[in-house]
Amino acid sequence: MIPIRDLNPTRTFAFVNLFLILLCISVWVYEISLPPPLLNEFIYNYGLVPALMFSKPWTLITYMFIHGGWLHIIGNMIYLWVFGDNVEDRLGHFKYLLFFITAGVFAGLTQAVISFLFGNPYIPLIGASGAIAGVLGAYMYYYPHARVFGFIPFFIFLIPVEWPAAVFIGFWFLFQIVNGILFLPFAHEGGVAWFAHIGGFLIGYLMAMLPDKLKTSKSVF
Repeated sequence: MIPIRDLNPTRTFAFVNLFLILLCISVWVYEISLPPPLLNEFIYNYGLVPALMFSKPWTLITYMFIHGGWLHIIGNMIYLWVFGDNVEDRLGHFKYLLFFITAGVFAGLTQAVISFLFGNPYIPLIGASGAIAGVLGAYMYYYPHARVFGFIPFFIFLIPVEWPAAVFIGFWFLFQIVNGILFLPFAHEGGVAWFAHIGGFLIGYLMAMLPDKLKTSKSVF
């Protein structure tokens, strides 16, 4: 699913979201300037290698800003551009930055557990998609009825759709779960970190929902 825009205006300029996008793009430009041996070294030093994360805990953050190809960086930045500004508008700038990092850390830990149990813990995890999945989870909670316009790939065609965010993101999340289950037997080969997406989405939704639930509980008493 390829989102193009949402019909959900913001009240403030999302400069943190823009900063995150520019940071990811800047790191990607640096990556493509490196010769292959140095690029591999860079990925293993700053990507999240589950077997090494206890000796290099900073990689739980740095891995989010490294990407593995043109489609990887473009796809992630489109999702962050479409959905991130509204979540930042709702949370505020500083809280949004903390939210993004927390979702990314939890997503990385989720995928690390899968790597230890079913995969290869020496394969590095890279990309912002786990943190962005957290943004999608929060967006789905905050703005379930906001309209999202995008395309669904179908063979060689792109089918345009305009759906409520709950439907658009709900289908996206279902896609992650189905693929996570289907590809679990092949987790030792690497590939898409489906469970990072699942873990990031769930923690993002919970971080958005829990403050409202706690406020409701306090008002009852």
